[in-house]
Amino acid sequence: MTPSELIDEYISKLTDWRGKTLAEIRQIIRSADSEIIEEWKWMGSPVWTRNGILVVGNAHKDKVKLTFDQGAKLPDPSKIFNAGLEGNKWRAIDLFEGDKINAAALRKLVKAAIDQNNLKTKANRETKSVAKKKSRKKGA
Repeated sequence: MTPSELIDEYISKLTDWRGKTLAEIRQIIRSADSEIIEEWKWMGSPVWTRNGILVVGNAHKDKVKLTFDQGAKLPDPSKIFNAGLEGNKWRAIDLFEGDKINAAALRKLVKAAIDQNNLKTKANRETKSVAKKKSRKKGA
């Protein structure tokens, strides 16, 4: 099965509010950018990536949790991050039964995460380029 099919199956097995919530979140995440890739990691977690991990989604007994890999570096003017606030890397959104999803704010966070990953990717390329130039000078 493809990762997208595994995510479909995961959501379909959540027959309560968590399945509906995760399906809505998935649609919002995918609508943020056409190049987002769905992956299936860690033996059962839907993961959305673009030049690195953007967000991991999990259904727990009493909540749906979205964890942003670089969340601490993302602007959150709508204050939708409500978990993992003390960490220096991850930030999360815990959604409980009856919670409304702020689609516009979530979409902005996903786009900011893409921008952050693109910056990280660009910095890595530049670092490798400098290292190659130094290596060539030493060998000359």
